[in-house]
Amino acid sequence: MQPIHQFLSPSDEQEVIEAITQAEKNTTGEIRVHIETKSTKEPYARAQEVFFELEMNKTTHANGVLFYICLQSKAFVILGDTGIDQKVKASNFWEGTKELVVNHFKQGLYKQGLVYGILKAGNQLKVYFPATGTNPNELSNEISKA
Repeated sequence: MQPIHQFLSPSDEQEVIEAITQAEKNTTGEIRVHIETKSTKEPYARAQEVFFELEMNKTTHANGVLFYICLQSKAFVILGDTGIDQKVKASNFWEGTKELVVNHFKQGLYKQGLVYGILKAGNQLKVYFPATGTNPNELSNEISKA
């Protein structure tokens, strides 16, 4: 298992944060990244816990998206809030984004996978949740770590 600093360097982290900022410019959607070294829980269940721990369920439009990564189990989950589920009928809405990220991860291109996935998620959110007027940043763009 690699430590978080080997997964993403500080400069890589900054590029991911910049991608989140860019992705959120044209949408009211909120994107967070959480990376943890290990978890004994099933990845989707743990991603749900993290979603609530980061208070992502409290956005105005219920349109938060979590990119959850567990280094030990090599798990990656994209989890969207209920507002997205209500507007998007396709059950595989995040599959293309997840596939894009995972394909980069398999090549060891972690930063690139996250950046491309985040930008793609932002484009998807923009369709259903376009920014109108003021667009406050409701959640931190910093990478959460455990």
